[in-house]
Amino acid sequence: MLSRRNALKAGVTTGLVGGAGLLVPYLPHAAADTSGGADAGAPGPTATGTAPPAVIPQFAVPLTVPPVLAPTSTSATTDYYTVTMQKAYASIVPETKTEVYTYNGSFPGPTIKARFQRRVVVKQINNLGTPVSVHLHGGNVPQDSDGSPMNLIAPGGAKNYTYPNDQDNATLWIHDHAHHMESENVYRGLTSLYLLSDDLERSLPLPGGEYDVPLILRDGRFDANGQLVYELDDHLLRNTILVNGRPWPYFQVAARKYRFRILNGSNSRIFSLALSDNTSFVQIGSDGGLLEKPHTTAGLMLSPGERADVVIDFSGYPIGTRLVLTNPGMPGPPETGQVLRFDVTRTAPDPSEVPDQLGELAAPQVATVNRTFVLRMDEDGRPDAAAYINDRTYDANRIDTKIAWGTTEVWTVSNANQYAPHNFHLHQVQFRVLERNGKAPDPSEGGLKDTVRLFPGEIVKLLITFDSYEGVYPYHCHLFDHGAMGMMGNMQIS
Repeated sequence: MLSRRNALKAGVTTGLVGGAGLLVPYLPHAAADTSGGADAGAPGPTATGTAPPAVIPQFAVPLTVPPVLAPTSTSATTDYYTVTMQKAYASIVPETKTEVYTYNGSFPGPTIKARFQRRVVVKQINNLGTPVSVHLHGGNVPQDSDGSPMNLIAPGGAKNYTYPNDQDNATLWIHDHAHHMESENVYRGLTSLYLLSDDLERSLPLPGGEYDVPLILRDGRFDANGQLVYELDDHLLRNTILVNGRPWPYFQVAARKYRFRILNGSNSRIFSLALSDNTSFVQIGSDGGLLEKPHTTAGLMLSPGERADVVIDFSGYPIGTRLVLTNPGMPGPPETGQVLRFDVTRTAPDPSEVPDQLGELAAPQVATVNRTFVLRMDEDGRPDAAAYINDRTYDANRIDTKIAWGTTEVWTVSNANQYAPHNFHLHQVQFRVLERNGKAPDPSEGGLKDTVRLFPGEIVKLLITFDSYEGVYPYHCHLFDHGAMGMMGNMQIS
């Protein structure tokens, strides 16, 4: 796969923007139409990869919401699910069908709704022609259910994954993690949400039901035949924004408050989200669940893998208003500056509110170990360019970090690159951001996190307690293409 990496040189030399300490890579072009679901029976044309890009209109199709998966059976303590990974065909480009990889034929996959301390067991069946590994991103799970890069399900095989759900409420997600294949497998569609709730979250008067809406953001590149074109690290060319699998959709809303659970499911694109009229909204949650207090902001930045829960209040807008969720200040053609349009079409009662206190984080433990991790990738445009943590590429058989169970550590993570952004994700644990570039983090990073962004030259300090499961778990850059290029290590907790 490393030989397919051919776009970094262009990004390094021509596609960068800086300002206020921000330096990010150039990103892509186009717009949208048609269905967010997938049709498993439709014929699909063959992608050429060399044809001119498809033309997709913006704001031409409605937003759809991924279906909620029902258990195949239940017991007193456990919900059981069966999921089949299979190819299907999605309506994305007008008048064509795009071949995608799916969980249960849905693009994105169906949502699993779980409850605190109620176990979930998912039987994953691989009917794709490629090995896969299913990772519950943000989940605190035993090693054999983590979905590590080398714990693969061969084509035609199956595996049971057990999720104890002994962590706080959180917007988690499921994606492929097969090393050297995760980048393409996720790009082609192996993504779904896993929403974990608890008594605290359910007791709060937040918007719920039809007013609690997931938004899975990502990008893509389509050829003239309407097929996804995949090349490793070709973020310069991924020029179509998808929300829940729909290209630049519109969403008809009532003049009231909505809760949006936002996931950046892109391989490489960083989103900087704002409303087109610069109105503030309220962030109530991050990767690991609810914040302690709501955070009012006019902008939200999410790198790949990061999540945020926000509440947007449309009650001040007259019927007929059209309001766009934008991606301002991020490099790329104009089309990538727009994400989703909200159309205020009706009134509705609104008993919901955002309380001043949302949750309470446990008091931080005292760290007894300090470690340093340096993220770096080759920036000279070589086709065999690699990516490193502490100057080493990933070796599945090597333990990079040995951790004593029960300890609390401070990890100082830095981005040594001049141009390339990175982020950092740990399996199995949530952490707290202590510092960003020597200063207290923004309130948007004040809750529990499992993924943190690092622009060139940035340094973050993370406080991590390893007190749940023992075993070997990876940590890596969650720009999937960088992980596939080797920016990953193994930690052993014992």
